[in-house]
Amino acid sequence: MKQLVQKAVVATVAVAAVGAVLMWSGQSLPASHASSGVQSQAMTVALPIAPGANGFTEVAKAVTPAVVNITTVIGEKVSDGRKIPDELRDRMEEFFGGPQGPGSPRGFRGPQGPGEPRGHRGGGQGSGVIVSADGYVLTNNHVIEGAQEVTVTLPDKREFKGTIVGADPKTDLAVVKIEGQNLPTVVWGDATKLQVGEYVLAVGNPFGLNSTVTLGIVSALGRGRMGITQYEDFIQTDAAINPGNSGGALVNTRGELVGINTAIFSQTGGYQGGGFAVPTSMGKPIYESLIKTGKVVRGYLGVGIQDLSQDLAKSFGIKNAKGALVSDVKEDSPADQAGLKQGDVITSYQGLPVEDAVSLQRLVTRTMVGVKVPVKVIREGHEKELTVTVGEQSDTTKVAKAESGEADYAFAGVAVQDLDRETAKELGIEGKAQGVVVTGVEPESGAEKAGLMAGDIIREINRQPVKSVKEFEKASAAIKKGDNVLILINRRGSSLFLTAKV
Repeated sequence: MKQLVQKAVVATVAVAAVGAVLMWSGQSLPASHASSGVQSQAMTVALPIAPGANGFTEVAKAVTPAVVNITTVIGEKVSDGRKIPDELRDRMEEFFGGPQGPGSPRGFRGPQGPGEPRGHRGGGQGSGVIVSADGYVLTNNHVIEGAQEVTVTLPDKREFKGTIVGADPKTDLAVVKIEGQNLPTVVWGDATKLQVGEYVLAVGNPFGLNSTVTLGIVSALGRGRMGITQYEDFIQTDAAINPGNSGGALVNTRGELVGINTAIFSQTGGYQGGGFAVPTSMGKPIYESLIKTGKVVRGYLGVGIQDLSQDLAKSFGIKNAKGALVSDVKEDSPADQAGLKQGDVITSYQGLPVEDAVSLQRLVTRTMVGVKVPVKVIREGHEKELTVTVGEQSDTTKVAKAESGEADYAFAGVAVQDLDRETAKELGIEGKAQGVVVTGVEPESGAEKAGLMAGDIIREINRQPVKSVKEFEKASAAIKKGDNVLILINRRGSSLFLTAKV
């Protein structure tokens, strides 16, 4: 099911940028200087709250001068002549489409074919938002990623060379600096106050058409699991967002910045009523961190987490399916030191309810490092409160993704063997190897319907350790028809609970 969902997302999500960024390197640029030009006065944002006879003209007049066009020059440097990895090419296609741009057939080659010597200079185009009068511009990471040259053009035709201050691929945000004074700006708004149905305006440069304004409503809030970025909390809007809008402004009716337009949901590459913006509640802290330190500091617990299904909730003695199930605890992590255990269900974090794995992820990553946080868990049917000292997430930290873990049947059609150290290493298991490895799953079998896959390592059945094929067979034999079976597996180095009905 997860694979099917991922394929659907890849087929329909297009990042709203014009031109393909040809390398996924994310390198920083050396400092550059602004071109000459007459500087405008700082802009003051008008404050209408409802469309008047002339619509939102005052909002448009106030915002458009601060929404810029960003163009980049990309240089590939494959000195050894190696081909672009398939995974990298697939990701580029996911974001930018095929050789004709977003929405074109898959099979991305770019202006230079895979495996050709680097040296080609391609480029891309998107939008950005000036958020400080001295020239800090907020945009998307995919707009500037891999750029060797960045050019920022204001609506009044002034052109500046840009310096990449920092980028955060995990949220697809970046900051570019241009040298200027008294530049027009868009003021920060509070995205947490947005409501579904509220008017919003998208401002950007779709298809290279500068200063384009479109009107829509907030269609949904808190969109996640889109497969667009690692951390997702998107504003969904039906304001028309098209290729080239990436990095542009989503503003409320007071002209306040509430989001950075990032992606469109489309089968054609163009507008089909679904656009997504990173909210300023996420974007502003990232912006502030990037301009201060050049990087983003995030909170870290050191747990693998997944959503609760109704069956999982029942297996763990939870009355409802709300909370984040701890599937793994990293050794010596803040969670481990606080006493969190595999199988705990986190229901509250810092006094706030935890609805699911994504909501916990949002809360943790926004917590300052070193803060002591009360965490409520349900363990073996009993509520327990722990205190966790939040650590700092490293750049290499693997982010846990929510899994449904639902299934229909048990172990029919599965082949297993004892797990040795060599096999465990090949499967990404570090430390002591324990369990049985699934070597085969028959199509349409009970094991396949239960969600088991070849390469999975079965660690527990009904919370009882499984260390050998004999123990697996014994545990399987004890399962009766009609039982609900709880299975703990390790898949590609990450722990995951599954439920199966016999």
